[in-house]
Amino acid sequence: MSVPQPPRPAKLIIGLLLARKDLFPLLAAELEAAFGTLDLVSAWMAFGYTSYYAPEMGAEVVRRVLAFRSLVDQERLAEIKLATNAIEQAHAVDGRRQANLDPGYLLLERFVLATGKNYSHRIYIGRGIYADLTLIYRRGTFEALPWTYPDYADRPLRRFLLAVRGKYALDIKMRALQGRQGGGRPDD
Repeated sequence: MSVPQPPRPAKLIIGLLLARKDLFPLLAAELEAAFGTLDLVSAWMAFGYTSYYAPEMGAEVVRRVLAFRSLVDQERLAEIKLATNAIEQAHAVDGRRQANLDPGYLLLERFVLATGKNYSHRIYIGRGIYADLTLIYRRGTFEALPWTYPDYADRPLRRFLLAVRGKYALDIKMRALQGRQGGGRPDD
């Protein structure tokens, strides 16, 4: 019989697809206000994997990915996705999004994104939101799965997530040390 264990807190990641780079400072500030201080920010990445976003956001979509300092409970993923959807809508112009915000979480063994779209490999987590197992960590790297979005399968984004994983491993270690020293949870 397996004995239920509390899940480890996760590193919150939010991917941004933007119609314009100049939207980044405002959106980053709003995301920090909602989810806490940024820990790591990726370099700008070109996004030429699909034309899916072109009708809404134009042909020159760019990507940036944020990792947050505070660890989050995995159960919050649906709530976080709904909050990022509201931020997207607040910045829409004439009903067209200027930003696509993809929240997810990273653990030592996997990276999971939130989505409102059901599919065979997605698990319903409540409030109209599904968890998409996007990458798994094996043999020292994040590996794509048959359904992984092409940008998340590509080397630049996986390299960034490896750096985030390294920071997350330190976060977990520090949390455990502080817990053993009687300090309880660190004040993230």
